Amino acid sequence: MPRYDLITIFPDYFSALDISLIGKARSAGLVEISVHDLREQAQGVHKSVDDTPYGGGAGMVMSPEPWGKAIDKLATSDEIHDLIVLTPAGKKFDQNMATKFSQHEHLIFACGRYEGIDHRVTEFYKSQPNFRVHEVSIGDYVLNGGEVATLVMLEAIIRLIPGVIGNPESLAEESHTLIADGESIVEYPNYTKPAVWRELCVPEVLLSGNHAAIKAYRSEEALKRTKNRE
Repeated sequence: MPRYDLITIFPDYFSALDISLIGKARSAGLVEISVHDLREQAQGVHKSVDDTPYGGGAGMVMSPEPWGKAIDKLATSDEIHDLIVLTPAGKKFDQNMATKFSQHEHLIFACGRYEGIDHRVTEFYKSQPNFRVHEVSIGDYVLNGGEVATLVMLEAIIRLIPGVIGNPESLAEESHTLIADGESIVEYPNYTKPAVWRELCVPEVLLSGNHAAIKAYRSEEALKRTKNRE
């Protein structure tokens, strides 16, 4: 069973993982998700997990020692652990990355805050033989923390695990799963009943029953939709 450990200073942020398809997947034993409070690894009365940056500058940087302790506690076996550090400086998350992560057994998500996590945490675990470290961003913008990015990634990853989606065929024609000329394309527009809504009609070809024509129409619309996003 895939195992995902989430390290954060805001554990309640992940209550959303108890609902919808992810909640059902957890209840069915298809995936194990555990949330860990970083402050449990901090010292002192205030359980501080951050400090001022060397070299000056605004904001605070998350201290390496609490992170090291938290990660070490989750890496007690000889298996390979994938440490995902959420950062705007990371590689942009996409469907291909989601597919690869869905095939890995143990993902650890490091949800940084403030100005980020002391970079030595990333450097240290990259040097460990039982770790693969991935610096990941979900887009070219800055968030307050890595929690929302982790939720986005988990949504994309877990739905690819066998048994999570009721009809696995629905995964085959999704946006960024479809391929044309070696490039991913977005899905064609979809319609349902009624055939006419507010004087807008469903394209006639979709009502024709001609499966070859429908397939050609959908391919054309998917390519057109992809081009219009550029």
